[in-house]
Amino acid sequence: MPDEEMTNVAVMHADTGVITARVVRSAAISPHIQRVTIGGGDLDSFDYRGFDQWFRLLVPVTDQVRFDNVPSRFDVDTYQTYLALPDETRPEVRNYTVRDFRRDGLELDIDFVVHGDDGIAGPWSKRAKPGDPIAFIDQGHGWLPEKAALADEVLIVADETAMPAALGVLRSLEPGVRGHAIIEVPDDADRQPAPTNSDVTVEWVTRGATQLPGQAALAAAAARQVSERVYAFAVGESSLATGVRRLLVRDRGIDRNQVTFCGYYKLPA
Repeated sequence: MPDEEMTNVAVMHADTGVITARVVRSAAISPHIQRVTIGGGDLDSFDYRGFDQWFRLLVPVTDQVRFDNVPSRFDVDTYQTYLALPDETRPEVRNYTVRDFRRDGLELDIDFVVHGDDGIAGPWSKRAKPGDPIAFIDQGHGWLPEKAALADEVLIVADETAMPAALGVLRSLEPGVRGHAIIEVPDDADRQPAPTNSDVTVEWVTRGATQLPGQAALAAAAARQVSERVYAFAVGESSLATGVRRLLVRDRGIDRNQVTFCGYYKLPA
């Protein structure tokens, strides 16, 4: 479940429940990014809303994994129900963002940050093959269009784990929206096209070999001046998300309600 100290994003509960699908293909698209495309199953029931739409991915870690007994939504009570499922049939749950969704052909792309064999979802994405079962539970999006509409400008700050979220927001923004997006990646080759109909400029930063994730993006954000009527969206490693919030609210005097932040993960102490 989300850590409230790492986010102020409200958890939504879609009515679609567990959506099943199959792997269509999996490919390494850059040094640190593996893209898995899924389709079929119940994907025609998915209510795509754009922006940083995220979901709880049910990762099949054994051949005995089942999706039919997983709760249709996750809250405090149902999470305990999920934990009580037998180990051999219980999928691992990880949060991911829609990288792209194509209604024509019903395909959904998911980008995984991969660091060798570390973790659960990254290694699964590398070994996923066409026909493998997968499922997810839609949770909506954290970006608040109504706040962006009232702002003079927007500021988006993300690292590679939040690159799909940043690029999804850019893709969904309407013409006339002004602002700046900062996206940090570990390698120049991990950069991706960032199409947008808005007037938001995109700044790519590549962190140095000795920098921790988020440090380069946070430094780039600190170097920018923003309007008092900015709407900010800071996502990625916890210290990046909370660091941008602290920079804007404590150091710049921005109203905290104008900052949406979410720590996708936290580096070990």
